[in-house]
Amino acid sequence: MRINGVEIEDTFAEAFGIKMARVLITGATPHWARVAAQEATGFGTSIIMCPAEAGIEREVGGDETPDGRPGAYIMICHMSGKELENQLLARIGQCVLTAPTAAAFNGLLDAEIQYDTGFKLKFFADGYEKEDTIGGRRVYRIPMMQGEFIVEHSMGAVSGVAGGNFFILAKNQMAALMAAETAVSAISRLEGSITPFPGGIVASGSKVGANKYKFMKATTNEKFCPSLRDEVETMVPPDVEAIYEIVINGICPDAVEKAMRYGIMATTKIPGVVKITAGNYGGKLGKYKMHLKEILR
Repeated sequence: MRINGVEIEDTFAEAFGIKMARVLITGATPHWARVAAQEATGFGTSIIMCPAEAGIEREVGGDETPDGRPGAYIMICHMSGKELENQLLARIGQCVLTAPTAAAFNGLLDAEIQYDTGFKLKFFADGYEKEDTIGGRRVYRIPMMQGEFIVEHSMGAVSGVAGGNFFILAKNQMAALMAAETAVSAISRLEGSITPFPGGIVASGSKVGANKYKFMKATTNEKFCPSLRDEVETMVPPDVEAIYEIVINGICPDAVEKAMRYGIMATTKIPGVVKITAGNYGGKLGKYKMHLKEILR
């Protein structure tokens, strides 16, 4: 298959199940909603060593928020439901409650799993908290030096999908980077998915385990390293000098596949992109197989 002259390899991305919470953060301006969202999702690229995977889903206007202010949806992901609950409390408590003008609302009202994160955060008020409703939602008003912090009683979570991905193979690093940025921009407009790595882009790439250093959980994906083309059994074509990976987490398989489709289609329009492929690990990583050609039909 070729799209806009770019080869689409007949392969699949291998993804795995993960617990996922979704939070709506609002602020007085889009800038301050974004600041709080960025802080709350920091150090959240990969559960290999980060305490959670996290990212900004999309930004929204006041017409989509309970308090009528601009906002941003974020997602926080963990393999353990208990650890996800802890991460919600820590990240909202330390990064959103402390952010100027920020408020936090439930991003998954209909989810079966509901953590009482807001209820626990109200104790910061030391007895001065007040219960209220905003847009029909049960919230707590926590008095602070700037005024009040508003947080909804519960935060919802679902069993989601992590590790959807595709690789962008390009003639040079700048072409690869431009294509990756374009893909992330396209995905950022969608509902239900995040790209948790820096700027949404993975520069390193990795494989499960190691060939030499057996104590490592993950190591460089040498088959996709252009500088090792002459030293290993390579997957890098002769005319490719740079590869970036886009990793996608979502609330369901359909959300991840939609993000992959939008991202790949945007990528194929960038000059210098040679090929699109995906990472899979022979079933070692997860149960979801997302075939590129099926996604793009």
